[in-house]
Amino acid sequence: MERRDKTNYYLDIAEAVSERSTCLRRKFGAIIVKNDEIISTGYNGAPRGRKNCSDLDFCYRERMQVPRGQRYELCRSVHAEANAIISASRADLLGSTLYLACHDAKTDRLDGAVEPCSMCKRLILNAGIAQVIIRQDADTHFAIDTATWIELDDSLAEELSSGY
Repeated sequence: MERRDKTNYYLDIAEAVSERSTCLRRKFGAIIVKNDEIISTGYNGAPRGRKNCSDLDFCYRERMQVPRGQRYELCRSVHAEANAIISASRADLLGSTLYLACHDAKTDRLDGAVEPCSMCKRLILNAGIAQVIIRQDADTHFAIDTATWIELDDSLAEELSSGY
């Protein structure tokens, strides 16, 4: 019997976490790991106590025809990465790895063409997370060294183009 490699093992868990998502567009799951120990998990859904899009049976961003990757401030959900971060202490997050998996909510197909949004990138950097690993398909992934987000800081250009 061949054992699953650790990276795909953690991505499998992130994918399982995504099944709790309440988003009608994309279901994200995130786990944060440090020293081979899962620190926290998160999925995208409305803040505690508020109705989820799955409960309302509609998505505000879809109703307003907001394109993918834009105007996240209009979304009801807290992103998976943010939920994982707020469920852990910063001391535990320093130098950790965030594993991220996403499924299209309508087709349930794995969507490997994702990256954290600009808001989540800022949270990841402030939390001290060193690496983000994103599932592309059942056995492949890509890794991002978060230090490159600092080196290649294009956030000003992003903010100017989005109207901030």
